[in-house]
Amino acid sequence: MSNFHVGHFCLWGAMAMLWASCSSSYQIQGNSSITTLDGKMLFLKRLQPDGWHPVDSTEVVHGLFSMEGAVDSVRMVTLYMDDEGIMPLILENGKIEVSISNSQLMAKGTPLNDALYEFIDKRNSMEMRMEELERKEARMVLDGADLDETRASLSKEADALRREMDDYVKKFIADNYETVLGPNVFLMMCATLPYPMMTPIIEEIVKAAPASFLTHPLVSDFLQKARENMQLMEEHRRLSSQPAQ
Repeated sequence: MSNFHVGHFCLWGAMAMLWASCSSSYQIQGNSSITTLDGKMLFLKRLQPDGWHPVDSTEVVHGLFSMEGAVDSVRMVTLYMDDEGIMPLILENGKIEVSISNSQLMAKGTPLNDALYEFIDKRNSMEMRMEELERKEARMVLDGADLDETRASLSKEADALRREMDDYVKKFIADNYETVLGPNVFLMMCATLPYPMMTPIIEEIVKAAPASFLTHPLVSDFLQKARENMQLMEEHRRLSSQPAQ
Protein backbone atom coordinates (compact mmCIF):
# COMPACT_ATOMS: atom_id res chain seq x y z
CA MET A 1 0.00 0.00 0.00
CA SER A 2 1.02 3.60 -0.41
CA ASN A 3 3.24 4.90 2.39
CA PHE A 4 1.50 8.23 2.44
CA HIS A 5 -0.52 7.10 5.48
CA VAL A 6 -3.64 6.17 3.54
CA GLY A 7 -5.42 5.42 6.81
CA HIS A 8 -4.87 9.01 7.90
CA PHE A 9 -5.88 10.12 4.55
CA CYS A 10 -9.17 8.25 4.89
CA LEU A 11 -9.83 9.70 8.35
CA TRP A 12 -9.53 13.20 7.19
CA GLY A 13 -10.97 12.59 3.58
CA ALA A 14 -13.23 15.69 3.80
CA MET A 15 -15.45 17.20 1.05
CA ALA A 16 -15.44 20.43 -0.87
CA MET A 17 -17.74 21.25 -3.80
CA LEU A 18 -17.28 22.88 -7.17
CA TRP A 19 -20.41 23.29 -9.27
CA ALA A 20 -20.34 21.36 -12.50
CA SER A 21 -22.78 20.54 -15.27
CA CYS A 22 -25.68 18.32 -14.28
CA SER A 23 -24.89 16.18 -17.31
CA SER A 24 -21.43 15.31 -15.91
CA SER A 25 -20.78 11.71 -14.93
CA TYR A 26 -17.95 9.68 -13.43
CA GLN A 27 -16.84 6.26 -14.62
CA ILE A 28 -14.51 4.22 -12.42
CA GLN A 29 -12.67 1.30 -13.99
CA GLY A 30 -10.62 -0.56 -11.41
CA ASN A 31 -8.29 -3.50 -11.19
CA SER A 32 -6.69 -5.23 -8.24
CA SER A 33 -3.83 -7.71 -8.01
CA ILE A 34 -4.75 -8.50 -4.40
CA THR A 35 -6.54 -11.85 -4.60
CA THR A 36 -8.22 -11.44 -1.20
CA LEU A 37 -10.30 -8.61 -2.66
CA ASP A 38 -12.05 -10.97 -5.05
CA GLY A 39 -15.72 -11.30 -4.16
CA LYS A 40 -15.53 -8.36 -1.75
CA MET A 41 -17.82 -5.35 -1.91
CA LEU A 42 -16.21 -1.95 -2.35
CA PHE A 43 -17.93 1.26 -1.34
CA LEU A 44 -17.45 4.93 -2.10
CA LYS A 45 -18.12 7.00 1.00
CA ARG A 46 -18.23 10.73 1.46
CA LEU A 47 -17.38 12.49 4.71
CA GLN A 48 -19.72 15.26 5.82
CA PRO A 49 -19.94 17.07 9.16
CA ASP A 50 -22.48 14.51 10.44
CA GLY A 51 -20.44 11.46 9.39
CA TRP A 52 -19.81 9.16 6.44
CA HIS A 53 -22.40 8.82 3.70
CA PRO A 54 -22.44 6.05 1.03
CA VAL A 55 -22.18 7.21 -2.58
CA ASP A 56 -21.77 4.02 -4.65
CA SER A 57 -20.79 0.35 -4.34
CA THR A 58 -19.61 -2.56 -6.46
CA GLU A 59 -18.24 -6.10 -6.22
CA VAL A 60 -14.72 -7.15 -7.19
CA VAL A 61 -14.93 -9.95 -9.74
CA HIS A 62 -11.71 -11.61 -10.97
CA GLY A 63 -9.74 -8.56 -9.93
CA LEU A 64 -11.96 -6.07 -11.76
CA PHE A 65 -14.58 -3.60 -10.56
CA SER A 66 -16.46 -0.62 -11.96
CA MET A 67 -18.79 2.15 -10.85
CA GLU A 68 -20.48 5.03 -12.62
CA GLY A 69 -23.01 7.72 -11.90
CA ALA A 70 -23.98 11.35 -12.26
CA VAL A 71 -21.79 13.93 -10.60
CA ASP A 72 -23.38 17.33 -10.03
CA SER A 73 -20.36 18.59 -8.10
CA VAL A 74 -16.68 17.75 -7.83
CA ARG A 75 -16.06 16.00 -4.52
CA MET A 76 -13.56 13.84 -2.72
CA VAL A 77 -14.62 10.40 -1.55
CA THR A 78 -12.88 7.41 -0.01
CA LEU A 79 -12.88 3.90 -1.44
CA TYR A 80 -13.74 1.46 1.32
CA MET A 81 -13.80 -2.30 1.78
CA ASP A 82 -16.22 -2.94 4.62
CA ASP A 83 -15.13 -0.45 7.31
CA GLU A 84 -11.55 -0.12 6.09
CA GLY A 85 -10.62 2.93 4.07
CA ILE A 86 -8.41 2.03 1.11
CA MET A 87 -7.72 5.19 -0.88
CA PRO A 88 -9.04 8.66 -1.72
CA LEU A 89 -10.66 9.49 -5.06
CA ILE A 90 -11.96 12.63 -6.67
CA LEU A 91 -15.37 12.15 -8.25
CA GLU A 92 -15.33 14.36 -11.32
CA ASN A 93 -16.49 14.16 -14.90
CA GLY A 94 -14.61 11.52 -16.88
CA LYS A 95 -13.13 8.04 -16.72
CA ILE A 96 -11.10 7.30 -13.60
CA GLU A 97 -8.70 4.36 -13.76
CA VAL A 98 -8.00 2.82 -10.34
CA SER A 99 -5.24 0.33 -9.62
CA ILE A 100 -4.80 -1.48 -6.29
CA SER A 101 -1.77 -3.61 -5.47
CA ASN A 102 0.31 -4.47 -2.41
CA SER A 103 2.90 -1.88 -3.40
CA GLN A 104 0.84 0.96 -4.81
CA LEU A 105 -2.52 2.68 -4.94
CA MET A 106 -3.21 4.78 -8.02
CA ALA A 107 -6.06 6.76 -9.56
CA LYS A 108 -5.61 8.56 -12.88
CA GLY A 109 -7.41 9.71 -15.99
CA THR A 110 -9.04 12.92 -14.77
CA PRO A 111 -7.32 16.23 -13.94
CA LEU A 112 -7.79 16.30 -10.17
CA ASN A 113 -7.05 12.59 -9.66
CA ASP A 114 -3.89 12.98 -11.73
CA ALA A 115 -2.85 15.98 -9.62
CA LEU A 116 -3.66 14.21 -6.34
CA TYR A 117 -1.66 11.08 -7.08
CA GLU A 118 1.24 13.01 -8.54
CA PHE A 119 1.34 14.83 -5.21
CA ILE A 120 1.14 11.57 -3.26
CA ASP A 121 3.92 9.97 -5.33
CA LYS A 122 6.27 12.90 -4.81
CA ARG A 123 5.47 13.06 -1.11
CA ASN A 124 6.12 9.31 -0.85
CA SER A 125 9.50 9.72 -2.53
CA MET A 126 10.43 12.34 0.07
CA GLU A 127 9.35 9.99 2.86
CA MET A 128 11.56 7.27 1.36
CA ARG A 129 14.52 9.66 1.30
CA MET A 130 13.93 10.37 4.98
CA GLU A 131 13.84 6.64 5.75
CA GLU A 132 17.06 6.19 3.78
CA LEU A 133 18.76 8.77 6.00
CA GLU A 134 17.82 6.68 9.04
CA ARG A 135 19.26 3.56 7.41
CA LYS A 136 22.38 5.51 6.44
CA GLU A 137 22.94 6.47 10.07
CA ALA A 138 22.68 2.84 11.17
CA ARG A 139 25.14 1.71 8.46
CA MET A 140 27.67 4.42 9.35
CA VAL A 141 27.56 3.53 13.05
CA LEU A 142 27.96 -0.18 12.28
CA ASP A 143 30.99 0.72 10.16
CA GLY A 144 32.58 2.37 13.18
CA ALA A 145 31.61 6.04 12.82
CA ASP A 146 31.09 8.09 15.96
CA LEU A 147 27.38 8.17 16.83
CA ASP A 148 27.24 11.83 17.89
CA GLU A 149 29.21 13.04 14.87
CA THR A 150 27.08 10.93 12.54
CA ARG A 151 23.84 12.28 13.96
CA ALA A 152 25.08 15.86 13.80
CA SER A 153 26.03 15.43 10.16
CA LEU A 154 22.87 13.67 9.04
CA SER A 155 20.56 15.94 11.06
CA LYS A 156 21.41 18.79 8.67
CA GLU A 157 20.29 16.66 5.73
CA ALA A 158 17.14 15.63 7.60
CA ASP A 159 16.27 19.23 8.49
CA ALA A 160 16.71 20.32 4.87
CA LEU A 161 14.50 17.48 3.66
CA ARG A 162 11.80 18.32 6.21
CA ARG A 163 11.79 21.92 5.02
CA GLU A 164 11.53 20.70 1.42
CA MET A 165 8.57 18.47 2.36
CA ASP A 166 6.83 21.25 4.28
CA ASP A 167 7.32 23.72 1.44
CA TYR A 168 5.99 21.22 -1.10
CA VAL A 169 2.86 20.52 0.93
CA LYS A 170 2.25 24.23 1.59
CA LYS A 171 2.61 25.11 -2.08
CA PHE A 172 0.31 22.30 -3.19
CA ILE A 173 -2.38 23.39 -0.74
CA ALA A 174 -1.97 27.05 -1.70
CA ASP A 175 -2.19 26.20 -5.40
CA ASN A 176 -5.43 24.35 -4.66
CA TYR A 177 -7.08 26.63 -2.10
CA GLU A 178 -10.05 27.00 -4.46
CA THR A 179 -10.36 23.34 -5.52
CA VAL A 180 -11.41 20.20 -3.69
CA LEU A 181 -7.75 19.22 -3.25
CA GLY A 182 -6.60 22.07 -1.00
CA PRO A 183 -8.92 21.50 1.99
CA ASN A 184 -8.58 17.72 1.81
CA VAL A 185 -4.78 17.62 1.63
CA PHE A 186 -4.76 20.11 4.51
CA LEU A 187 -7.00 17.80 6.53
CA MET A 188 -4.83 14.83 5.60
CA MET A 189 -1.80 16.65 6.98
CA CYS A 190 -3.69 17.62 10.14
CA ALA A 191 -4.81 14.01 10.69
CA THR A 192 -1.19 13.00 11.34
CA LEU A 193 -1.19 15.15 14.48
CA PRO A 194 -1.97 13.50 17.84
CA TYR A 195 -4.81 16.00 18.35
CA PRO A 196 -5.95 19.27 16.72
CA MET A 197 -3.28 21.92 17.26
CA MET A 198 -1.86 24.98 15.54
CA THR A 199 1.62 24.27 14.21
CA PRO A 200 3.87 26.77 12.36
CA ILE A 201 3.06 25.23 8.96
CA ILE A 202 -0.68 25.28 9.70
CA GLU A 203 -0.43 28.92 10.79
CA GLU A 204 1.29 29.79 7.49
CA ILE A 205 -1.31 27.96 5.41
CA VAL A 206 -4.23 29.54 7.26
CA LYS A 207 -2.74 33.05 7.18
CA ALA A 208 -2.67 33.08 3.37
CA ALA A 209 -5.90 31.14 2.80
CA PRO A 210 -9.02 32.68 1.21
CA ALA A 211 -12.41 32.65 2.92
CA SER A 212 -13.63 29.77 0.76
CA PHE A 213 -10.92 27.56 2.27
CA LEU A 214 -11.35 28.74 5.85
CA THR A 215 -15.14 28.28 5.78
CA HIS A 216 -14.95 24.70 4.51
CA PRO A 217 -16.95 22.90 7.25
CA LEU A 218 -14.28 20.40 8.29
CA VAL A 219 -11.40 22.87 7.97
CA SER A 220 -13.34 25.34 10.11
CA ASP A 221 -14.11 22.62 12.66
CA PHE A 222 -10.46 21.57 12.88
CA LEU A 223 -9.24 25.15 13.30
CA GLN A 224 -11.78 25.86 16.03
CA LYS A 225 -10.73 22.75 17.98
CA ALA A 226 -7.04 23.45 17.40
CA ARG A 227 -7.33 27.01 18.73
CA GLU A 228 -9.33 25.86 21.73
CA ASN A 229 -6.66 23.26 22.51
CA MET A 230 -3.90 25.85 22.21
CA GLN A 231 -5.74 28.13 24.62
CA LEU A 232 -6.12 25.27 27.10
CA MET A 233 -2.42 24.43 26.81
CA GLU A 234 -1.46 28.05 27.33
CA GLU A 235 -3.71 28.27 30.39
CA HIS A 236 -2.18 25.08 31.75
CA ARG A 237 1.35 26.47 31.25
CA ARG A 238 0.35 29.72 32.93
CA LEU A 239 -1.07 27.95 35.97
CA SER A 240 1.91 25.60 36.18
CA SER A 241 4.37 28.51 36.17
CA GLN A 242 2.69 30.22 39.12
CA PRO A 243 4.42 29.68 42.47
CA ALA A 244 2.65 27.41 44.91
CA GLN A 245 0.66 29.24 47.56
